[in-house]
Amino acid sequence: MSLKELLPGKLGYGTAPLGNMFRAIPEVEALATVEAAWDQGVRYYDTAPFYGAGLSEERLGEVLSAKPRGEYVLSTKVGRVILDELEQGSRDLGEKGGLFEHGNPNKMLHVWTAEATERSIEDSLKRLRTDRLDIVWVHDIAQDFHGDQWLQKFEEARTGAFRVLSRLRDEGVIKAWGLGVNKTEPIELTLALDEPRPDGFLLAGRYTLLDHEHALQRLLPLAQEQNVDMVVGGPYSSGILAGGTHFEYQEAPAHIVERVTRLKGLAAEHGVSIKAAALQFSLAHPVTAAVVAGATKPSRIAEDRAALVETVPAAFWQELRAAGLVSPAAPLPYGA
Repeated sequence: MSLKELLPGKLGYGTAPLGNMFRAIPEVEALATVEAAWDQGVRYYDTAPFYGAGLSEERLGEVLSAKPRGEYVLSTKVGRVILDELEQGSRDLGEKGGLFEHGNPNKMLHVWTAEATERSIEDSLKRLRTDRLDIVWVHDIAQDFHGDQWLQKFEEARTGAFRVLSRLRDEGVIKAWGLGVNKTEPIELTLALDEPRPDGFLLAGRYTLLDHEHALQRLLPLAQEQNVDMVVGGPYSSGILAGGTHFEYQEAPAHIVERVTRLKGLAAEHGVSIKAAALQFSLAHPVTAAVVAGATKPSRIAEDRAALVETVPAAFWQELRAAGLVSPAAPLPYGA
Protein backbone atom coordinates (compact mmCIF):
# COMPACT_ATOMS: atom_id res chain seq x y z
CA MET A 1 0.00 0.00 0.00
CA SER A 2 1.38 3.44 -0.86
CA LEU A 3 1.90 5.89 1.98
CA LYS A 4 -0.41 8.40 0.31
CA GLU A 5 -3.22 5.84 0.45
CA LEU A 6 -2.39 4.82 4.00
CA LEU A 7 -1.79 8.11 5.80
CA PRO A 8 -4.80 10.08 7.08
CA GLY A 9 -3.99 13.65 6.16
CA LYS A 10 -0.86 15.68 5.50
CA LEU A 11 0.19 16.31 9.10
CA GLY A 12 1.53 13.74 11.52
CA TYR A 13 2.84 14.11 15.05
CA GLY A 14 6.51 13.20 15.46
CA THR A 15 7.07 12.09 19.04
CA ALA A 16 10.85 12.30 19.45
CA PRO A 17 10.34 15.19 21.92
CA LEU A 18 8.25 12.87 24.13
CA GLY A 19 11.48 10.96 24.78
CA ASN A 20 12.82 14.06 26.58
CA MET A 21 14.83 15.28 23.62
CA PHE A 22 16.97 18.25 24.69
CA ARG A 23 15.16 18.62 28.02
CA ALA A 24 13.18 16.75 30.68
CA ILE A 25 9.52 17.25 29.80
CA PRO A 26 7.05 16.86 32.68
CA GLU A 27 4.80 13.84 32.24
CA VAL A 28 1.64 15.92 32.41
CA GLU A 29 2.91 18.23 29.66
CA ALA A 30 3.90 15.32 27.42
CA LEU A 31 0.56 13.56 27.75
CA ALA A 32 -1.37 16.80 27.27
CA THR A 33 0.50 17.41 24.01
CA VAL A 34 -0.55 14.01 22.64
CA GLU A 35 -4.14 14.74 23.68
CA ALA A 36 -3.92 18.10 21.94
CA ALA A 37 -2.75 16.40 18.75
CA TRP A 38 -5.74 14.09 18.90
CA ASP A 39 -8.13 16.96 19.61
CA GLN A 40 -6.70 18.87 16.62
CA GLY A 41 -7.54 15.96 14.36
CA VAL A 42 -4.05 14.52 13.94
CA ARG A 43 -4.37 10.81 13.18
CA TYR A 44 -0.83 9.80 12.24
CA TYR A 45 1.71 9.26 15.03
CA ASP A 46 5.37 8.38 14.57
CA THR A 47 7.65 7.15 17.33
CA ALA A 48 10.70 4.92 17.95
CA PRO A 49 12.34 2.90 20.75
CA PHE A 50 15.35 5.18 20.36
CA TYR A 51 13.42 8.22 21.58
CA GLY A 52 14.34 8.26 25.24
CA ALA A 53 15.05 4.50 25.38
CA GLY A 54 11.35 3.64 25.12
CA LEU A 55 9.98 6.71 26.92
CA SER A 56 8.31 8.20 23.83
CA GLU A 57 6.54 4.94 23.04
CA GLU A 58 5.38 4.58 26.64
CA ARG A 59 3.94 8.09 26.77
CA LEU A 60 2.31 7.82 23.36
CA GLY A 61 0.84 4.44 24.26
CA GLU A 62 -0.64 5.77 27.46
CA VAL A 63 -2.78 8.24 25.51
CA LEU A 64 -3.51 6.31 22.33
CA SER A 65 -4.50 3.13 24.17
CA ALA A 66 -7.67 4.98 25.17
CA LYS A 67 -8.49 5.88 21.53
CA PRO A 68 -10.19 3.65 18.93
CA ARG A 69 -7.36 1.72 17.25
CA GLY A 70 -9.00 1.85 13.85
CA GLU A 71 -9.02 5.64 13.81
CA TYR A 72 -5.29 6.37 13.65
CA VAL A 73 -2.13 5.26 11.87
CA LEU A 74 0.90 4.35 13.96
CA SER A 75 4.53 3.97 12.93
CA THR A 76 7.55 3.02 14.97
CA LYS A 77 11.07 1.90 14.14
CA VAL A 78 13.49 -1.00 14.48
CA GLY A 79 17.22 -0.97 15.09
CA ARG A 80 17.34 -0.45 18.85
CA VAL A 81 16.46 -3.03 21.44
CA ILE A 82 15.84 -1.62 24.92
CA LEU A 83 17.22 -3.73 27.77
CA ASP A 84 16.22 -3.88 31.44
CA GLU A 85 19.89 -3.26 32.24
CA LEU A 86 20.80 0.37 32.97
CA GLU A 87 23.32 2.26 30.88
CA GLN A 88 26.70 2.79 32.51
CA GLY A 89 28.33 6.09 31.52
CA SER A 90 27.41 8.19 28.50
CA ARG A 91 25.72 6.76 25.40
CA ASP A 92 27.49 6.57 22.06
CA LEU A 93 25.07 8.29 19.69
CA GLY A 94 27.46 9.31 16.93
CA GLU A 95 26.85 12.90 15.89
CA LYS A 96 23.78 13.13 18.12
CA GLY A 97 25.69 13.38 21.40
CA GLY A 98 23.49 13.74 24.47
CA LEU A 99 20.27 14.05 22.50
CA PHE A 100 18.19 11.92 24.90
CA GLU A 101 20.24 12.25 28.08
CA HIS A 102 16.99 12.97 29.97
CA GLY A 103 15.23 9.83 28.71
CA ASN A 104 14.95 6.42 30.35
CA PRO A 105 18.33 5.22 31.67
CA ASN A 106 18.03 1.77 30.05
CA LYS A 107 20.80 0.37 27.92
CA MET A 108 20.09 0.11 24.18
CA LEU A 109 21.47 -2.39 21.72
CA HIS A 110 21.97 -1.00 18.21
CA VAL A 111 21.18 -4.02 16.06
CA TRP A 112 19.26 -4.69 12.82
CA THR A 113 19.29 -8.50 12.58
CA ALA A 114 16.15 -10.53 11.93
CA GLU A 115 15.97 -11.71 15.54
CA ALA A 116 16.45 -8.20 16.92
CA THR A 117 13.84 -6.81 14.53
CA GLU A 118 11.20 -9.25 15.72
CA ARG A 119 12.07 -8.59 19.36
CA SER A 120 11.99 -4.83 18.81
CA ILE A 121 8.50 -5.01 17.30
CA GLU A 122 7.26 -7.20 20.13
CA ASP A 123 8.64 -4.81 22.76
CA SER A 124 7.22 -1.75 20.95
CA LEU A 125 3.74 -3.29 20.90
CA LYS A 126 3.92 -3.67 24.68
CA ARG A 127 5.14 -0.12 25.30
CA LEU A 128 2.55 1.28 22.88
CA ARG A 129 -0.22 -0.87 24.40
CA THR A 130 -1.50 -1.92 21.01
CA ASP A 131 -1.92 -5.14 19.06
CA ARG A 132 -0.57 -3.90 15.73
CA LEU A 133 1.65 -1.44 13.91
CA ASP A 134 0.80 0.13 10.57
CA ILE A 135 4.26 1.21 9.39
CA VAL A 136 7.71 0.14 10.56
CA TRP A 137 10.80 2.16 9.64
CA VAL A 138 14.35 0.78 9.71
CA HIS A 139 16.03 3.40 11.85
CA ASP A 140 19.35 5.23 11.49
CA ILE A 141 21.42 2.93 9.27
CA ALA A 142 23.40 5.94 8.12
CA GLN A 143 26.62 7.89 8.45
CA ASP A 144 25.47 10.21 11.22
CA PHE A 145 25.40 7.34 13.72
CA HIS A 146 27.95 4.92 12.31
CA GLY A 147 30.52 6.91 10.36
CA ASP A 148 32.57 4.72 8.05
CA GLN A 149 30.85 1.61 9.44
CA TRP A 150 27.42 2.55 8.11
CA LEU A 151 27.57 0.21 5.12
CA GLN A 152 28.11 -2.71 7.47
CA LYS A 153 24.99 -1.70 9.41
CA PHE A 154 23.10 -1.33 6.15
CA GLU A 155 24.05 -4.85 5.13
CA GLU A 156 22.97 -6.17 8.52
CA ALA A 157 19.60 -4.50 7.99
CA ARG A 158 19.31 -5.66 4.39
CA THR A 159 19.69 -9.31 5.34
CA GLY A 160 17.79 -8.94 8.62
CA ALA A 161 15.26 -6.16 9.16
CA PHE A 162 14.40 -5.65 5.47
CA ARG A 163 13.46 -9.30 4.98
CA VAL A 164 11.50 -9.57 8.21
CA LEU A 165 9.50 -6.44 7.43
CA SER A 166 8.85 -7.53 3.86
CA ARG A 167 7.49 -10.83 5.16
CA LEU A 168 5.32 -9.11 7.78
CA ARG A 169 3.91 -6.80 5.13
CA ASP A 170 3.22 -9.67 2.76
CA GLU A 171 1.47 -11.54 5.59
CA GLY A 172 -0.65 -8.47 6.37
CA VAL A 173 0.82 -8.03 9.87
CA ILE A 174 1.99 -4.51 8.95
CA LYS A 175 0.80 -2.34 6.07
CA ALA A 176 4.08 -0.76 4.98
CA TRP A 177 7.79 -0.48 5.75
CA GLY A 178 10.76 1.60 4.72
CA LEU A 179 13.76 3.49 6.07
CA GLY A 180 13.71 6.24 8.69
CA VAL A 181 17.00 8.12 8.36
CA ASN A 182 18.64 11.54 8.42
CA LYS A 183 20.73 10.93 5.29
CA THR A 184 19.77 10.27 1.67
CA GLU A 185 22.40 7.65 0.77
CA PRO A 186 20.86 4.63 2.59
CA ILE A 187 17.54 5.26 0.83
CA GLU A 188 19.24 5.59 -2.55
CA LEU A 189 21.00 2.30 -1.92
CA THR A 190 17.74 0.60 -0.92
CA LEU A 191 15.91 1.84 -4.00
CA ALA A 192 18.70 0.39 -6.15
CA LEU A 193 18.11 -3.14 -4.80
CA ASP A 194 16.12 -5.72 -6.72
CA GLU A 195 14.59 -6.82 -3.41
CA PRO A 196 13.31 -6.29 -0.77
CA ARG A 197 11.16 -3.37 -1.91
CA PRO A 198 10.19 -0.65 0.58
CA ASP A 199 6.85 1.15 0.43
CA GLY A 200 8.28 4.53 1.32
CA PHE A 201 10.71 6.31 3.57
CA LEU A 202 10.85 8.83 6.37
CA LEU A 203 13.56 11.38 5.62
CA ALA A 204 14.30 13.64 8.59
CA GLY A 205 15.81 17.07 8.11
CA ARG A 206 16.83 16.57 4.49
CA TYR A 207 13.83 18.01 2.71
CA THR A 208 13.18 21.23 4.53
CA LEU A 209 12.96 24.87 3.53
CA LEU A 210 16.45 25.24 4.99
CA ASP A 211 18.12 22.08 3.63
CA HIS A 212 16.87 20.34 0.48
CA GLU A 213 19.41 20.66 -2.31
CA HIS A 214 21.08 17.29 -1.77
CA ALA A 215 17.82 15.32 -1.67
CA LEU A 216 16.74 16.91 -4.94
CA GLN A 217 19.86 15.85 -6.79
CA ARG A 218 19.39 12.08 -6.83
CA LEU A 219 17.07 10.68 -4.20
CA LEU A 220 13.77 12.36 -4.99
CA PRO A 221 13.94 11.84 -8.78
CA LEU A 222 14.68 8.16 -8.11
CA ALA A 223 11.80 7.86 -5.62
CA GLN A 224 9.43 9.58 -8.04
CA GLU A 225 10.49 7.25 -10.84
CA GLN A 226 9.80 4.20 -8.65
CA ASN A 227 6.55 5.62 -7.21
CA VAL A 228 7.89 5.47 -3.65
CA ASP A 229 6.44 8.00 -1.19
CA MET A 230 8.23 10.14 1.39
CA VAL A 231 7.27 11.27 4.86
CA VAL A 232 9.20 14.43 5.73
CA GLY A 233 10.48 14.35 9.29
CA GLY A 234 11.91 17.35 11.08
CA PRO A 235 10.34 19.95 8.75
CA TYR A 236 11.53 22.70 11.09
CA SER A 237 15.17 21.53 10.83
CA SER A 238 15.44 20.48 14.50
CA GLY A 239 13.58 23.62 15.61
CA ILE A 240 15.51 26.52 14.08
CA LEU A 241 12.61 27.18 11.66
CA ALA A 242 10.08 27.26 14.49
CA GLY A 243 11.71 29.68 16.89
CA GLY A 244 14.24 27.27 18.37
CA THR A 245 18.04 27.37 18.31
CA HIS A 246 18.89 23.84 17.15
CA PHE A 247 19.90 22.68 13.69
CA GLU A 248 20.88 19.05 13.08
CA TYR A 249 20.13 18.45 16.78
CA GLN A 250 22.92 20.85 17.83
CA GLU A 251 23.15 24.59 18.43
CA ALA A 252 22.84 26.18 14.98
CA PRO A 253 26.07 27.57 13.48
CA ALA A 254 26.31 31.19 12.39
CA HIS A 255 25.77 30.59 8.66
CA ILE A 256 22.52 28.71 9.37
CA VAL A 257 21.30 31.44 11.71
CA GLU A 258 22.02 34.00 8.98
CA ARG A 259 20.06 32.03 6.38
CA VAL A 260 17.12 31.60 8.75
CA THR A 261 17.18 35.34 9.42
CA ARG A 262 16.87 35.97 5.68
CA LEU A 263 14.02 33.46 5.37
CA LYS A 264 12.15 34.98 8.28
CA GLY A 265 12.71 38.48 6.91
CA LEU A 266 11.11 37.62 3.59
CA ALA A 267 8.27 35.81 5.33
CA ALA A 268 7.59 38.87 7.49
CA GLU A 269 7.52 41.13 4.43
CA HIS A 270 4.76 38.98 2.96
CA GLY A 271 2.89 38.47 6.23
CA VAL A 272 3.69 34.75 6.22
CA SER A 273 4.48 32.65 9.29
CA ILE A 274 7.75 30.74 8.97
CA LYS A 275 5.98 27.55 10.08
CA ALA A 276 3.56 27.84 7.16
CA ALA A 277 6.44 28.40 4.76
CA ALA A 278 8.31 25.38 6.14
CA LEU A 279 5.41 22.92 6.11
CA GLN A 280 4.00 23.97 2.77
CA PHE A 281 7.42 23.84 1.12
CA SER A 282 8.04 20.26 2.28
CA LEU A 283 4.57 19.18 1.15
CA ALA A 284 4.92 20.71 -2.32
CA HIS A 285 7.13 17.91 -3.67
CA PRO A 286 5.01 15.26 -5.43
CA VAL A 287 6.81 12.47 -3.57
CA THR A 288 5.76 13.82 -0.16
CA ALA A 289 2.87 12.01 1.50
CA ALA A 290 2.94 13.88 4.83
CA VAL A 291 5.09 15.87 7.23
CA VAL A 292 5.61 14.87 10.85
CA ALA A 293 6.32 17.78 13.16
CA GLY A 294 7.41 17.37 16.76
CA ALA A 295 5.99 19.33 19.67
CA THR A 296 6.28 19.40 23.46
CA LYS A 297 3.54 21.90 24.24
CA PRO A 298 -0.17 21.51 23.42
CA SER A 299 -0.33 24.97 21.82
CA ARG A 300 2.26 23.99 19.20
CA ILE A 301 -0.12 21.47 17.62
CA ALA A 302 -2.71 24.16 16.86
CA GLU A 303 0.06 26.28 15.32
CA ASP A 304 1.04 23.41 13.03
CA ARG A 305 -2.56 22.83 11.94
CA ALA A 306 -3.00 26.53 11.20
CA ALA A 307 0.27 26.62 9.26
CA LEU A 308 -0.98 23.89 6.94
CA VAL A 309 -3.92 25.94 5.73
CA GLU A 310 -2.45 29.45 5.98
CA THR A 311 -2.59 31.37 2.72
CA VAL A 312 0.93 31.94 1.43
CA PRO A 313 1.04 34.23 -1.62
CA ALA A 314 2.77 33.03 -4.78
CA ALA A 315 4.88 36.20 -4.67
CA PHE A 316 6.57 34.96 -1.50
CA TRP A 317 7.71 31.76 -3.18
CA GLN A 318 8.80 33.66 -6.26
CA GLU A 319 10.90 36.01 -4.15
CA LEU A 320 12.48 33.09 -2.27
CA ARG A 321 13.48 31.60 -5.61
CA ALA A 322 14.84 34.91 -6.90
CA ALA A 323 16.87 35.38 -3.71
CA GLY A 324 18.45 31.94 -4.06
CA LEU A 325 16.90 30.73 -0.82
CA VAL A 326 15.31 27.70 -2.46
CA SER A 327 16.74 25.42 -5.10
CA PRO A 328 15.74 26.06 -8.72
CA ALA A 329 14.80 22.37 -8.85
CA ALA A 330 12.44 22.46 -5.85
CA PRO A 331 8.71 22.27 -6.65
CA LEU A 332 6.90 25.16 -4.98
CA PRO A 333 3.25 25.63 -4.00
CA TYR A 334 1.04 27.13 -6.70
CA GLY A 335 3.73 26.29 -9.25
CA ALA A 336 5.58 29.44 -8.23
